[in-house]
Amino acid sequence: MGRPAADLPPAAAIHVLADAEGRIALRATPGARTEGVAVEGGKLQVKVRARPEGGAANEAVQQLLARALDLPPSRLRLLRGATSREKLFQLLPP
Repeated sequence: MGRPAADLPPAAAIHVLADAEGRIALRATPGARTEGVAVEGGKLQVKVRARPEGGAANEAVQQLLARALDLPPSRLRLLRGATSREKLFQLLPP
C-alpha cells in the first residue's frame, strides 16, 4: 500500500494569491505526516514529509508547489526563507 497522493487545490486558487510581480508567500511545514497544499484564510500552507536538513524540505516545497501550479519546478525561484517556515517564491516567466 503506497502513500496517499498529496491534496492540492486548483491552480487558479493559488495564482490568485500571487502579487503583481508573481511572488507567492507561504508557510511551510516540514516533517509533516502527509503532504499537501491548502489555502487557509487567504494564506498558502504547504506541508511536506521531508525534514529541514540540507535543503531537502525547501526542494520538496518547491516540487509540491510546482505540481499544484501545474508548472515545471524550474519556473519557481525561492526569494526568501531558506531557513524559515515563512517562504517567498517567485513565478518566473516561461
